[in-house]
Amino acid sequence: MFQWLSRLFLPEAHPDITQSLIVILIAIAAGVFAGRIKVKGVSLGVSAVMFTGLLMGHVGYRINENILDFIRDLGLILFVYGIGIQVGPSFFSSFRKEGVKLNALAVSTVLLGGVITYLIFRFTEQQIDNIVGLMSGAVTNTPGLGAAKSALQEVQQSVPGRKFNDPAIAYAIAYPAGVLCVILSIIAAKGLLRIDTQKEARRFMEEKSKSESPVIHKKCRVLKPEFFDKSIYDVLTDTHSDHLIISRLKHSGSQTVFSPSLDTTIRERDVLMVVGAMEDVDRFIQQVGRESTDQFIESEHDVVTRNIFVTNRSAIHKNLAELDLFNRYNLKVTRVFRSGMELLASPSLELFYGDKLRLVGNQKAVDEAVKIIGNSEKRLLEPDFLSLFGGLLIGIIIGSIPLMIPSLPVPLKLGFAAGPLLAALLISRYGGIGVIHSYINNGAIYFMKDLGICLFFAAVGVHAGENFYSNFVQYNGWMWIFYACLIAIIPLAFMVVVGKFIMKTNFLQLAGLMSGAYTDPAALAFSNSYFDSDIPSQSYATVYPLVTICRIFMAQLLILLFV
Repeated sequence: MFQWLSRLFLPEAHPDITQSLIVILIAIAAGVFAGRIKVKGVSLGVSAVMFTGLLMGHVGYRINENILDFIRDLGLILFVYGIGIQVGPSFFSSFRKEGVKLNALAVSTVLLGGVITYLIFRFTEQQIDNIVGLMSGAVTNTPGLGAAKSALQEVQQSVPGRKFNDPAIAYAIAYPAGVLCVILSIIAAKGLLRIDTQKEARRFMEEKSKSESPVIHKKCRVLKPEFFDKSIYDVLTDTHSDHLIISRLKHSGSQTVFSPSLDTTIRERDVLMVVGAMEDVDRFIQQVGRESTDQFIESEHDVVTRNIFVTNRSAIHKNLAELDLFNRYNLKVTRVFRSGMELLASPSLELFYGDKLRLVGNQKAVDEAVKIIGNSEKRLLEPDFLSLFGGLLIGIIIGSIPLMIPSLPVPLKLGFAAGPLLAALLISRYGGIGVIHSYINNGAIYFMKDLGICLFFAAVGVHAGENFYSNFVQYNGWMWIFYACLIAIIPLAFMVVVGKFIMKTNFLQLAGLMSGAYTDPAALAFSNSYFDSDIPSQSYATVYPLVTICRIFMAQLLILLFV
């Protein structure tokens, strides 16, 4: 009576599409549940889906061959594209600070790991397909595994007679060792270097305050006679403060607040609302008078402050000077918020879809500006599938471009791992390409990333689980774990020594760098909780994109050079 039910849920050697979907969903559901279990504050997260898939593959579950590759590749594409869109803006902005130094150290670590991998291949009897799988698992890099499998498929097509091992098996064996190596290395380095976490956090914040100038607003009382009866333009010019914005003005003895033009004359004891970088604002106030405690200038009676979103096509990719909101509506844009960053509203600043503008002016004028700029929060909540799938299409095209390199048996390609990642980084950097824009709300990004990686892990895990035990016995899995530890620990030790003693990197940043260089979210989560700080997350996001691309190339090159 329940034969149909047992057919759906019991292992089948040759499952149909429905049975295959059931297997994928069970692997994901069980893996997500297992990934939430914490042991001493550490959990596997969504990577546990890989291990539930391995277990299911080992006990006889299979996925229909007609959809296996599609599920695996689609999952990888969604995952890396979501990563690129999420970290793109902060990735490019970091290069104006210390991102070059951090990325140089991270990429050096990748190269050292590649050299160690080659040496293990050279002086052991291991095949390169297994060794590359070990490397990807030891550094917990899923896109690298995807790139290795794609490269093997390319070689397989050019040499149909050759048979290759599935690198996912070695990956799965090495992965837990890779996670533990990063976490234990962070703990060991903290103990050996006698790191004071609170002292490191204070030092980081002090250095950050010196190198960064957050956008702030302060009230200034005009007291210096040399600035009385001068226009705002003249005052800003005389104080070399052209990049500051005077968003509000209240004359002395009056309760009327208005948004002034550059021609507005300043009188004795006027109160100004000054917006700009902290050090510039403080310097301006010191030159012109002193900081004021006047409360009337913050009143919303005459002048209101509103945040509105850029959603109309007519405002996208225009700079603030082209919109000319002040001359048209007597409105001032004081700040622009983009992907978690706060930007000063300079006239040349180009607007992207989803930017949030802070406007100062009267309510009627704000309502008029909304007609041009949009401010449709509902539209931002709705996914723009044209932009999403258009960006994915560009990524797949970039990943499919053959790069002819002499001495390689087949052309090198970015593949489904690096192509969408590179496309997402470029789209997020420039706000879009044509009708394709970079804005995806945070909820959609997290959903896309997690769905993609779960699909990839489920497909790879179930397929690799078929021969997992026999391969573990055949290739001496304990020796594979030893090799994986070598690939993981030696570059980590190099990173700690160079980062701490030569580059003088803050240890909390270094912990995030260790997690980012190994693209290890489990180690990052451990670092954040272990140090009770989000400083590791910042350096993790700084190096993640470039490290991912380098690990993809490293996996492909090792396959193509030594297969």
